[in-house]
Amino acid sequence: MGKTLYNQTMAQFKDIIKARYFRKTQTKAEKILWERIRNNQIGVKFRRQHPVGLFIIDFYAPEIKLAIESDGFSHKTIDGKNYDEMRTEFLNTKDIKVLRFWNDEIVNNIENVINQIKETIEMQKE
Repeated sequence: MGKTLYNQTMAQFKDIIKARYFRKTQTKAEKILWERIRNNQIGVKFRRQHPVGLFIIDFYAPEIKLAIESDGFSHKTIDGKNYDEMRTEFLNTKDIKVLRFWNDEIVNNIENVINQIKETIEMQKE
């Protein structure tokens, strides 16, 4: 195995380990949202903590290239906002649409969040 292929394989392995860890340590908001979107409940299949490039997406529907991010306090900082912007730009280059919701919005108004996701799914399917 060449050095480049080895490094690539090791990076992918690390992403898988990190994604598994994130699945086991979900936030309250992520748990609430996952219960509503899992198993094709809203028309598409979502994956949790799905690696794409250097990033791990909270929820991803590969069929329609839709990413959903559940954002907490760290996303309100300047560094957090810059990081989110960079992530979104990268995902957009892969033709992945990104929806972002604040954790408190998910916890306190899940019906509105689900309706927004459903509307986006319909647009992505067109």
